[in-house]
Amino acid sequence: MVRDYSAFLPGGTPARREPTALERLGWGPAFASQIDADALTATPPVRVVAVHRSGLQVAGDGTLETIPPGPEATVGDWLLYDRERPRSSRVLERKSLIKRRAPGTGREVQMIAANIDTVFVVTSCNQDFNVARLERYVALAFEAGIEPVIVLTKADLAEDPAPYVEDARKISDRVPVVALDARSDEPAAALADWCKPGRTVAFLGSSGVGKSTLTNALLGAQAIATQGIREDDARGRHTTTRRELHATPGGCLVLDTPGMRELQLTDAAAGIADVFEDLEALAASCRFADCQHESEPGCAVLAAIEDGSLDPARLARWRKLQAEDAFNSATLAERREKDRAFGKLVRSAVMAKSRSKE
Repeated sequence: MVRDYSAFLPGGTPARREPTALERLGWGPAFASQIDADALTATPPVRVVAVHRSGLQVAGDGTLETIPPGPEATVGDWLLYDRERPRSSRVLERKSLIKRRAPGTGREVQMIAANIDTVFVVTSCNQDFNVARLERYVALAFEAGIEPVIVLTKADLAEDPAPYVEDARKISDRVPVVALDARSDEPAAALADWCKPGRTVAFLGSSGVGKSTLTNALLGAQAIATQGIREDDARGRHTTTRRELHATPGGCLVLDTPGMRELQLTDAAAGIADVFEDLEALAASCRFADCQHESEPGCAVLAAIEDGSLDPARLARWRKLQAEDAFNSATLAERREKDRAFGKLVRSAVMAKSRSKE
């Protein structure tokens, strides 16, 4: 059967008001503008809804299957599915990409998720609450061009959740903060403004903060297993083991992610600047353009610390993230340069060997 994809092309008019199968998966003009009608028919669009060791699970209009590893894609990506050569399926340009430096001693970049509209950065009103970690997640979202929202869970168990909310709001004026009980009926109503039909949202945070519980609340079912926290240190246990998209009854797609023990930023200078825009503004007022904010005369940052308008701990966290990002980004750039140089050397050797045989 030849499917009619004309409604998804730029300027196309939907034949009906009800969302189509692709629209329910998050399809929209940003992706339709990259292709034409012939490409849509020959290689129908599918979205990566889960990543397994055996390959990518994709879903589309009448399609739900696993294709072998090949396309450099992550959960949330849109592919033009080549049924004859699945490994050659083309990844469409992304609206957003969440990435980090891969855990371990290497310097590779790990893709977390693509084409996310809103990131819910989740933490608990207990010992898990950590401003520095929240700043990292928010910087990650800003760098990816994704709207971040801080969600504080276990508010019902805290003696007073107000201090947690206040500290979270200090991170950025641009980031809403929502405190709730993930196990109640609150999440669906509290997060409704961001969970519209056709949108894709993701829960990020450490283990045990309630990401899977929140996902279940939006799904209206216990689709994902959950576990409690350890009472001695409020640390969570891993429940989710893979990144997978789930469709809510309201038409929103939700990504539940495993807890991240390590979140190293790379190529995130703009995101860090967005989180610390108050410090960026102060630094722009320093007498010297290359001010290090240590002991220089006319330093606006040090003046703000002296008059009490800036917390020294926030300055320290800003410096730490800048240094980390600069190191990881420089190391990645050096590795790419070495790879290019090695490839050039190999090609030269092959060509020289070929000429010697002539």
